[in-house]
Amino acid sequence: MKTAVDQFSQSQSPMPSSALKHPQTVDAPKKREQSMAVERPLSPFMFPMWYRFQITSTLSILHRLTGIALAVGSILLAWWLVAVAAGGEMFRETHAFIASPIGLLLLFCWSVAFFYHLCSGIRHLFWDAGYGFEIRSAYRSGYVVLASTVVLTAFAWLYVFLG
Repeated sequence: MKTAVDQFSQSQSPMPSSALKHPQTVDAPKKREQSMAVERPLSPFMFPMWYRFQITSTLSILHRLTGIALAVGSILLAWWLVAVAAGGEMFRETHAFIASPIGLLLLFCWSVAFFYHLCSGIRHLFWDAGYGFEIRSAYRSGYVVLASTVVLTAFAWLYVFLG
């Protein structure tokens, strides 16, 4: 007695009856396709062998990561605001943590993420307006984003330490 699955698979089979009698006629093209699929690159994440480094894709990934970092870093900012409102001991402990080397490192990383995301967002606004799609200008604007991130971060931290 045939099950419903067997009946369905036989009734929906696109192969002719001769192919059902001789399965090697159907298997040969499949084997050829499988061997060809192994020889070509499958993913752009195979950097060393097939994929050449591109600053544009790296900066795009970095834009997304800095957005996540800003969201996570906002928790520290919210914690600081609550501590300011609470005052007293909670503020002293929060200030001690933020003034510690770990706190300063977190603030520095957050400021780098902020300035990078800001500059990259401006770059994306230009792209939305239809400017800068040529490969040369896309690379150039990427380097401008990186340079402006360094300059803005340096100015911000110089202002904090010298001001």
